[in-house]
Amino acid sequence: MDLRARSSPNHITRETLRIATIDIGTNTALLLIADLDKETRSIRALCNHHEIIRLGKGVDKERRINGEAIERLVNCLRFYRSFAERYRVETIRAVATSAVRDAQNREEVLAIAKSECGIEIEPLSGEAEAELTFQGAIAGWNDLPEPFLVIDIGGGSTELILGDYGGIWDKTSLDIGSVRLTERFFKSHPPDAPCFNEARRFLAETFAKEISRFIAGRESVVGVAGTIISLAQRAQGLRAFDDEKLHGYALSHSIVDSELDFFKSHRIEEIIESGTEPGRADIITAGALILWEFMRVFGAKRITVSAQGLRYGVAARELRRL
Repeated sequence: MDLRARSSPNHITRETLRIATIDIGTNTALLLIADLDKETRSIRALCNHHEIIRLGKGVDKERRINGEAIERLVNCLRFYRSFAERYRVETIRAVATSAVRDAQNREEVLAIAKSECGIEIEPLSGEAEAELTFQGAIAGWNDLPEPFLVIDIGGGSTELILGDYGGIWDKTSLDIGSVRLTERFFKSHPPDAPCFNEARRFLAETFAKEISRFIAGRESVVGVAGTIISLAQRAQGLRAFDDEKLHGYALSHSIVDSELDFFKSHRIEEIIESGTEPGRADIITAGALILWEFMRVFGAKRITVSAQGLRYGVAARELRRL
């Protein structure tokens, strides 16, 4: 994903606070640099970037983040800090999700990030992640049909958050994600039929337990994070992140169904050649399956894509504190 600047890096006014927020997930670390406007109470994005660091590789089984993954995290954070300095960012806020909260050596990881990069990482509980994701996904929108349901398919977990513009009604964090599901069920690429069907049954059972709590939002579902963004990019023939074309895009169940059919029957190399970035190609089948099964169980005909998400939620939290 290319860095996308929307204004001069050095243009800061007294009415704004320039902030960098970093969302450290199981597969990806995402950066947002934005100006928080104290008068209009708005977030103006200056750039978005992501790096695939696969921090959570093996965490589901080993419950530890390995040394190579820690090194990838440190290199990413150093790069993000240098870019924040170029933009004269006043505050950096970094949060970490499933991989870090599940890792037994998370304190070691947090200490290394602080000592090596000067960045303090806040580990989020599943509920806190869900709440901030909800706030970030709908930031700047005021015309969504209510109530709405936000789904965030990450590498290690999937969050469901139901609410309206007045706030959150209910939320949950499920231990299913594209990396976790791949490591548990898919021993080959493409996966063989028995493994694929076992994963499907597991997802169907997991989502069925949540229907009564979240069914009220099925007519207005907002989707965030890498799997959904990747599917929306492929549907539009985009080779790079373009928030203007992605934000608000309606991703239908038929598109997800078609893409899943392709993923589950092709090798990783072929998936990359077809337009999926290399760092996501080996887990996109699982991610698409999670979304497909969610839509099937809930009867959701389409997903409205939000190009925002957790990093925007962290920015919104900082804006409220001004």
